[in-house]
Order: sequence, then C-alpha cells, then structure tokens
Amino acid sequence: MDREYLVERRKLSRRVTFWRALTFLIALAVILVAGFYAAGGGQMERRLAHIAKLKISGVITGDDATIRLIHDVEESNAKGALIVIESPGGTVTGSEALYEALRKLSAKKPTVALVDGMAASGGFIAAIGTDHIIARETSIVGSIGVLFQYPDVVRMLDLIGVKVESIKSSPLKAAPSPIESATPESRAAIAALVNANFEWFKALVKDRRHLDDAELAAVSDGRVFTGKQGVELMLVDELGSEDQAIAWLEKERGLSKGLPVREWHPHGLAERWGLTENAASIFKMAGFEKIGSALEQLGEASRAHVLDGMLVLWHP
Repeated sequence: MDREYLVERRKLSRRVTFWRALTFLIALAVILVAGFYAAGGGQMERRLAHIAKLKISGVITGDDATIRLIHDVEESNAKGALIVIESPGGTVTGSEALYEALRKLSAKKPTVALVDGMAASGGFIAAIGTDHIIARETSIVGSIGVLFQYPDVVRMLDLIGVKVESIKSSPLKAAPSPIESATPESRAAIAALVNANFEWFKALVKDRRHLDDAELAAVSDGRVFTGKQGVELMLVDELGSEDQAIAWLEKERGLSKGLPVREWHPHGLAERWGLTENAASIFKMAGFEKIGSALEQLGEASRAHVLDGMLVLWHP
C-alpha cells in the first residue's frame, strides 16, 4: 500500500507540474499577443495610415527613448499625433528637448495634446509644443515657473561634530553647497539662472498661447489652474476627452474619419509587451516567485529618475 501510494503521489505531482507549466505558457502567450497589439501591432501596422497616440507621463527628463519615439512618429505614415500628457514636469533642459521634438513633429503632422490629469510646468511646456490643447474640466495645468532647490546640512554637521573643508578656485565654485551656508553672492548667481530660465519659459507661453503682457502676468506666478480655468485664461483651447481631440484633427486638419488610433511606446520590447509589470503576476501565480519579484524590481528601476539642476516641476 505504501508503494502504491508513493507511485500515485508521483503521478499526481507530474500532472500538477504539467498543467502549471501549460497554464503559464498560455498566459504568457496571451500577454505577448495583447501587448503586441496594444503597442500598435508592430512596424507593419505603423506603415498604414493611422493616428499615432503617444503618452508623456511621469517626470520629464528629455530621455533619448522618448525623443527617438517622437522622431519615429515624425517619419512614419501616421497622419496625425495625439499627445496624452500626465506629467508634473521635470528638468528645464529635458522639457526644452521634448518641446523641440514636438515642434518638429508638428511641422510635419498635425498634433493635439490631451491633458489627462496634469500638464504642469514642464508638462505644460510639452503641451504648448502641439498645435491644439484639450483638457478635462478638472485637469491641472499651468505652474509656469522655475525651481532650484538644495539642502543645507551645515547645522546638522555641526551637531554631530563633522567639519568639511573645501579648497576652491573661486568663491562661487560649486555654490550653493549643502555643506556650506549660502552667501549673498551664491544666492544671486543661482537666482540669475532661475530668472533667465523663467524668462525663456514665459516667452514660450506668450508666443505659443498668443498672450499679451497682462494676460501672461496673470498666469505666470507659479500657480496651477483647472482645465476650465485654463480655457478662460487662454492656456487651454477647449475642454474634452480623446473623442474631442480626434474630432479636432478630423475637422480642423482634414484627417479622414475613422482612422485607427495606434499607441506608440518608447520602451523596449519587454516593457512594451508588459513583461515587466503584467507578466510579473503571471510568473508568481505559476509558482515562479523569484522571477516575478525580479520583473517587478526591473519595472520599478526603469521608472526611477534622478533629478538635478534647474527644474520646471510642480508638486504639492
């Protein structure tokens, strides 16, 4: 009886392993196929006439992948581009690079921005890089301003008895520094940089939104506005959703009705097909806990950003 029991247990174990592996392979195949079509169906479908949909989300750094993606859309057979923005902003130079890429795209194809939640600071710079801005009534727009922050840990170092010596070629080298109290000269030097970038930001808004000096002053004190307020202040063209954005491309730019909307992704194949996020749960369900955890960590690492320098960023 013991031998028969052990034999049956082995058979049962083999069956469980077989069905677990089969379930995992089927689930993985479904994710790959779904991710393939969610990404626009690959190069073949991108060669057909369509409306390209790009998402600008998270912190803007002007990363190569996003800039290259916009260039690819520019060279594709897309008849227009829908830029969906969900961003609090980012670095000044990253926002500038993104703006320039969107202006190049707009010179070749009609573009419309949809503020899907937030287009603040650098996110708003991206929005004004398109031909037309649509926002939801409760979206957040604006935050026209420039920020520079740095920590001051001098007092903390004094409390723990640490003294850091510096030998510099001039007083303003590496200033301001967290290990030295800011001097009036270093504050003035950084303020000059902030103001120069602020003037650049305001000039963009004034030119792209066709504002006079009084209208610009009313929106450039750093505050944020709702989408509805943005329309009244001429920061936004109209309220609506993706349907209104597509309708604008068709009515104002002459795009054929019924063109398919293909979403373009700036990530690599693994992320585009959902392997770093969606598949992590599948691996765990199939009993591959370590692989699932590793994929989750990979997804988190790919979204991590290190911000330094001058920022056009809004955060509560």
